[in-house]
Amino acid sequence: MYVVVVYDTAAERNPKILRTCRQYLHHVQRSVFEGALSPAQLKRFQAAVKTAIDSSYDSVLVYTYPPGTTPARESWGTDQAAPSNIL
Repeated sequence: MYVVVVYDTAAERNPKILRTCRQYLHHVQRSVFEGALSPAQLKRFQAAVKTAIDSSYDSVLVYTYPPGTTPARESWGTDQAAPSNIL
């Protein structure tokens, strides 16, 4: 299935969630990742994210699309390269 992940975490947890997302998905913008994951990979990703965040403060949104589909994606304005200066 195709997955889009958007997160907003406290600064001290950003590096850990960033590393976790990079292990599974493609970095699109600052806190946005996307890519194809199997159901097993999605479960492992979910478990890793849940251990990396503080659920009383942090927010992680995961949009999933059925297997065989890919959402239409448009980019308006300047494409943002994945930042390299994040902790």
